[in-house]
Amino acid sequence: QVQLVESGGGLVQAGGSLRLSCAAPGSIFSIDLMGWYRQAPGKQRELVATVISGGSTNYADSVKGRFTISRDNAKNMAYLQMNSLKPEDTAVYYCTAVLRHESAKPQFRYWGQGAQVTVSS
Repeated sequence: QVQLVESGGGLVQAGGSLRLSCAAPGSIFSIDLMGWYRQAPGKQRELVATVISGGSTNYADSVKGRFTISRDNAKNMAYLQMNSLKPEDTAVYYCTAVLRHESAKPQFRYWGQGAQVTVSS
């Protein structure tokens, strides 16, 4: 079992920036995907951004051009740089990772504890 460790988040004014970090500790053979989802009050959890092991990224239309996801494979970490934040970006952001603990073994998906991002107008 792996508990992803998130850091970052907080309160920022509209137009500001924040950076989230996500670490995957423990015994890991490979991480096939890392990313973030978010959930605002009264809404369903939605995809924000993902990055796969080869470096290809995917973004929700609502954050394209403002958010940048990256990863450090050597450290088993991912980062989400959020610029030009808007009040509608306010949500709890959950880091996720799809990984293998051993070669040729099944993948598992894990989640972080969540990081609150609040953008004031």
